[in-house]
Amino acid sequence: MSFGAVEGESGAGTDGLTIAEIEGHPFGEVTFTGERWALPDVRLLSPILPSKVVCVGRNYAEHAAEHASEVPKEPLLFLKPSTSVVGPNDAVRLPPQSQRVEHEAELAVVIGAPGARRVDRAGAVKAIFGYTCANDVTARDLQAADGQWTRAKGFDSFCPLGPWIVTGLDATDVEVRCEVNDEVRQLGRTRDMVFDVPTLVSYVSHVMTLLPGDVLLTGTPAGVGPLADGDTVTIRIEGVGELINRAFTA
Repeated sequence: MSFGAVEGESGAGTDGLTIAEIEGHPFGEVTFTGERWALPDVRLLSPILPSKVVCVGRNYAEHAAEHASEVPKEPLLFLKPSTSVVGPNDAVRLPPQSQRVEHEAELAVVIGAPGARRVDRAGAVKAIFGYTCANDVTARDLQAADGQWTRAKGFDSFCPLGPWIVTGLDATDVEVRCEVNDEVRQLGRTRDMVFDVPTLVSYVSHVMTLLPGDVLLTGTPAGVGPLADGDTVTIRIEGVGELINRAFTA
C-alpha cells in the first residue's frame, strides 16, 4: 500500500490517467519514487486513514427539517472511529442490530496542517489539504433508540471515503449528489450549508487539535434514505469525483 498522485485529464473517466507513486506520505514536500501505473490497473483504497473522523450534524436546514429537528446555533459535532473507514468499491456491511441503515452523502475535508489548534478562519483555510467524497452511513433506528450517535455511526464500513483527495478545490458552491441504484436520492449544494467549511474547521480546532490526515465530514443535504442488501450507492461531489460502494448484509 502506498500513496500516489493521479496524473492526466479526468474528463474521459479513468482512460489515460496514471498514478505516480509518492515517497512516504503526501503532506508537506512531496517526493516521487518514479514508479507509475495506469489507474485502471490499481486498486484504490481509502485515500487516507485518519486518526479521527469529525462529523457535523444538521448542517443543511432541509435535512434538519426532514428529521423534525431545529438547525443548531453552533456546529453539532460527533465522531466516527477510524475503523469505520473503507474505500471505493468496498462493501458497506448492514449490521444485524439495525433494521434501517441509511446513506448520507457529504463533502469531506482532509486536514494537512501539522497540528491545527485554535485557528481562525484564515488559519482554517491554510490547514486544509484537500477534499474527498464521503458517505456518513447511519443506523437510523439505533440513533433514535440510543439518544446519542456513537453506535449508530460507528459500525465497521460506515465511513466510505474516496476515490481520491482533490487539492485546490473551491468548495464554496459545489454539488453534492447521492444515487442508489441510479435513482437520485440526494441533491444539494455546499452553499446551502448552515456553517461553511472554514467556520467548521476553525470551530473544531477550538475543541480538539486536528492532525494531518484527519477528516471532517461537513453534513448532508436532505433526502437521506434506506439501504438494502445489494444496493449500489454512489456519492458524487462536483469537482472531486464519485465514490461507489455496495451494501451487503453483514
